[in-house]
Amino acid sequence: MLFQVGGKGTRPTFFEMAAAQQLPASLRAAVTYSVGVLALRRPFLHKVLDYEDEFFALLMLVLETHSLRNTDASFSESLYGLRRRSVRIRAKKDDTRLKSSDGIHHSGLEKRQRVLSVVFMVVLPYFKSKLHSVYNKEREARLQASLWGPTDERFDDVDYFGGGGNPLFSRGGTDAETSVRTSLTKKIQKIIFACYPWLHASCEGLSFTYQLLYLLDATGFYSVGLHALGIHVCRATGQELMDNSSRISKIRSRERERLLGPLWLKKLQGALLSCAYTMLDYAQTGLIAAVFFFKMMEWWYQSAEERMSAPTVYPPPPPPPPPKVAKEGIPLPPDRTICPLCSQKRANPSVVTVSGFVFCYACIFKYVSQVSSLDSYS
Repeated sequence: MLFQVGGKGTRPTFFEMAAAQQLPASLRAAVTYSVGVLALRRPFLHKVLDYEDEFFALLMLVLETHSLRNTDASFSESLYGLRRRSVRIRAKKDDTRLKSSDGIHHSGLEKRQRVLSVVFMVVLPYFKSKLHSVYNKEREARLQASLWGPTDERFDDVDYFGGGGNPLFSRGGTDAETSVRTSLTKKIQKIIFACYPWLHASCEGLSFTYQLLYLLDATGFYSVGLHALGIHVCRATGQELMDNSSRISKIRSRERERLLGPLWLKKLQGALLSCAYTMLDYAQTGLIAAVFFFKMMEWWYQSAEERMSAPTVYPPPPPPPPPKVAKEGIPLPPDRTICPLCSQKRANPSVVTVSGFVFCYACIFKYVSQVSSLDSYS
C-alpha cells in the first residue's frame, strides 16, 4: 500500500516528507480516540488511557523496528515508498560521479543507524511528550492559583475520619519521607516549567530551519535527526521494491530454518512466526484505515464554526473541603482516584449530580439500581 505524491528523481518532495512526519501524530490521535470509545463499554481499557504515552511508544517501537529491519525506512516513510540511505560514503570514481549529480553515493543503513533512528523516532518523542505533560500540569496549577488562590489544604490532610480528635490512621515516620519527596517533585516541576519553553522553542526553530532549507533545495536533510545520523530519505525504485520483497522472504525462510526442537514444536513456532509476520505486514493498512476513520469522525462531529466560536475554557474552581462523616457512615478514601464503593481505582468515572461525588460507572449504576428497586418494593 503506497501513496505517491509527485515529483521527479529520487529526492522526495517537501509535501511527501511533511506528510510522513505528521502521520504518527494522526495515528496516535486515532488510536486514542478508538480506545476511548471502546473504554465506555470495557472499563479495563482505561488503564491503557492512563498510560497513553507508554502504550503508544511501545506500539511505535514495534512498528518502527519492524519497518527499519525490512524496508530501511520508518513506518510512515514506507507508506509513501521512501527509503533511508546512508550518505557517509562519498563517490570517488568518475563514472559514479556521473550517476550522482551531487557527488554523494547512497548505501544501505548500518545497524548503528537503525538503532539511532529508533531512538530519534520513538524514545525522544516519548520524553518530549512527558515533559510537555508536566509543563501543562504546572501551568494549569499556576493559572488556577492566580484565579482562585493557592490551595494549601490537601484532600488527604483534612481530618474527616473522626470528630476532630485523633485520626484513626497514624502515618508515623512516613510524613518526613513524603514531604521530602513532594518538595523534590515540586523543584523538578519548577525546573521543567522554566526550561521546557526554551527547549521546545529551540527544537521547533531548528526543525523549521531545516524544513525551509529542504524546501528551497539548499540541503538534502529534512530534519536535525537525519543530519546527525547522516541519512538521506530517497524514493524507492520499482527494482528496489522487488529486491526488498525477495530479501524479506529469504530472511523469513532462514529464520524458519533456524527453529529448534521436535517437529511439533517447529510447526508451532512456524505458525506463531507466520501470524506475527502477517499482523506486522497488515498493521500498516489497518492503522492507516484507523487514521482515515478518525479524521472522518472528527470532521463529522466537530465543524470549523464550532471551533471558531468556542469560548475560552478556564480551569475549574478548587473543590470544597470534604464533609464530615456521620458516626455510622463510611469515610471517603484519602486518595481522590479511589471509588468509595469498591475501594479500587476508578474506572470510567461518573459523577452523581445530587452530591457531586465521583464513583465507578458500574459501581454507582449497580448501587442506584438496587436502591431504586428497594424503594419500589417498599
